[in-house]
Amino acid sequence: MATIVLTGAAGFIGSHTAEQFLAAGHRVIGVDNFRTGHRRNLSGILNNGNFFLREIDVAADGALGALVAEYKPAAIVHLAALVSVQESIANPQLNYRLNIHATQLVAETARQHRVPRVVFASSAGVYGSNGKLPLKESDETRPISPYGAAKLVSEYLLLNYAETYGFTVRSLRYFNVYGPRQDPTSPYSGVLSLFVRGFSEGKPVAIYGDGWQTRDFIAVNDVAQANVLAATKADLGSGTANICTGQAISLQKILAIFLAHFPTAPSPIYAPARLGDVMHSFGDPSKAQNDFGFMAETKIEEGLAKIFSSINRT
Repeated sequence: MATIVLTGAAGFIGSHTAEQFLAAGHRVIGVDNFRTGHRRNLSGILNNGNFFLREIDVAADGALGALVAEYKPAAIVHLAALVSVQESIANPQLNYRLNIHATQLVAETARQHRVPRVVFASSAGVYGSNGKLPLKESDETRPISPYGAAKLVSEYLLLNYAETYGFTVRSLRYFNVYGPRQDPTSPYSGVLSLFVRGFSEGKPVAIYGDGWQTRDFIAVNDVAQANVLAATKADLGSGTANICTGQAISLQKILAIFLAHFPTAPSPIYAPARLGDVMHSFGDPSKAQNDFGFMAETKIEEGLAKIFSSINRT
């Protein structure tokens, strides 16, 4: 059993990750300030004897250090962040605090308390407008939003700490994550969660652009498994890895799947493309498979079916 400190534990990806760590027999110290996370996401594990929830702001100086000193974890899995491209554009100072300053504090905590491994939730946003597809970790990074830039800065910061102070860092570049518990109530939510909300309420969904933009959609249960493997695989060196399926899927295809399940739904509303969005994005997943044995298993139809089954359409 390893002890894992998991920041952003009450969030969409964090709660699934906590469940998978526990299922693998590890002890999880979940950290969240509940800015965007929800206690209900953790309802299935709050009574688990190996799960401990602490309400802490990771971006507050000293807060995480005290927790790590108490529990002496084998790894910190840092998922807490401002997670929206659009919100990072609207509030760049908040983006700096939550996505750069907080990561600096995680790195410093790992240094001070000799934590052997840090897993960092990075993003395909670091590639930005790079038109070379599929995207590989060795490709040029050209972020086009404050969010993507902050993730890239954080990658470099953590890698420098790892090389200088002798611990391991794994930065995982998530592509478009979807699945149960993705919060649809915010305008900054992922496109699939907004689709779920609109279709289940019988309201027209908004598509920014013509709908032929493509994304590499990956199920949250697969992402959670990648986090577990990156945190626990023995003898893993520092580096980055795409967490993706390697498949490009257009929003028009996603729309067709939704319409098949909601045949009486109103037609979508088309709006201009948003600032900071890229037209096409999908990744090469081979490095994650080679480095720590991760391979996405959930097909888009299967992942969406799980979401549809949980929707109360009455």
